[in-house]
Amino acid sequence: MLLKKLIKNCPKSFINLKINGLSLNSKSLKKGHLFFALKGKKFNGEKFIQEAILNGAKAIVCSSNCKFKSKKIAIIKTKKLKSALILACKNYYNKKPKNIIAVTGTNGKTSVAGFYNQLLTLNKIPVASIGTLGIMRGKTINKSHLTSPDIISLHKELQKLKEKNIDNVIIEASSHGLQQGRLDGINFKAGIFTNFTQDHLDYHKSMKNYLNAKLILFNKLLTKKNYIISDKNNKEFKKLKKIAIKRKLEIISIKKKSYSKEINESNLVGEFQTKNLLMAILAAKLSKIKDRDISSALNQIQPINGRLSLIKTLPNNAKVFIDYAHTPDALENSLKTLRNYYKKNITLVFGCGGERDKTKRPLMAKIANKYSNKIIITDDNPRSENPSKIRKQIYKYLKKKISHNI
Repeated sequence: MLLKKLIKNCPKSFINLKINGLSLNSKSLKKGHLFFALKGKKFNGEKFIQEAILNGAKAIVCSSNCKFKSKKIAIIKTKKLKSALILACKNYYNKKPKNIIAVTGTNGKTSVAGFYNQLLTLNKIPVASIGTLGIMRGKTINKSHLTSPDIISLHKELQKLKEKNIDNVIIEASSHGLQQGRLDGINFKAGIFTNFTQDHLDYHKSMKNYLNAKLILFNKLLTKKNYIISDKNNKEFKKLKKIAIKRKLEIISIKKKSYSKEINESNLVGEFQTKNLLMAILAAKLSKIKDRDISSALNQIQPINGRLSLIKTLPNNAKVFIDYAHTPDALENSLKTLRNYYKKNITLVFGCGGERDKTKRPLMAKIANKYSNKIIITDDNPRSENPSKIRKQIYKYLKKKISHNI
């Protein structure tokens, strides 16, 4: 594609440059790519311009303050670098699925996306989900290390899905991804808001900032006549309603009485799982799936891997569940659900991640103490933080019988 079709106000001397790809990463960049020297939270892309050139970049787009100069390659400077990147993504990857839905919230994103994927797959409708588990098409999964891929990768993957005749896609929208603009330039049909509780304060610094990052989906990315799906029992529902009125969006709330019979026959455990499924059902309805086809699929819905999944029933009839709860709210929901369903002693094996929101640790310890009969402290991705220190921080807030390796 010619550079003039990718960049607004392209200098005349560069308009006929042929570009065969876009890149934010100088190391993975290929010959003929257009490199965007973006400033991120940790890295400044301008420091990698020379490396991008050595690896074959055809042209560079950078901020108007960039001091890099070259007579051998096109250096395009702009005051609106992010806008230029968004436009280039839209123009270069101009084929997209017709029906794209985004789901955000502290907990439940992966479950909602997974249930939506199952509902469409069971009705033999081509569908894909993009998020924590990677890119999933049917039973095929391409793993990813980010909930929301970078903006170029996301636009590229959406075009690949369209080329495979997939017109229904659900994307997990993390607060980091939304704030960093990774989902910009995509035409969404609907946005789902699952819930909002404490997480990622190491990055956002306050709950207000964290919520505002989530709301970017509704305040900025959705457009007139798009839909918001949520639960009117969420504290944030009033804010969502105000946004809907202001931006002429249609807001839909889940109804717990809907599909009650079919959901009761499903393999899911817990009210929060039912809530996630109901949101996925509303998304499926927006995707033109008929009520009767949704109902017939519900008893085949399976729990999402690692979301309160029953993995073993022991000879003494004790049940072993696994749940990837990493927030206080998620841990409490899981433990309360197990108590409500089974009314038996709970032995909990848990830990807290390293280098992230450390204020969650005492909260999760107190919740573990409240709902568990026995607690085993372990490590949960300590990263470069000393795992022993993490365990000791948890231990301080526990009173029950504990097994640990402090």
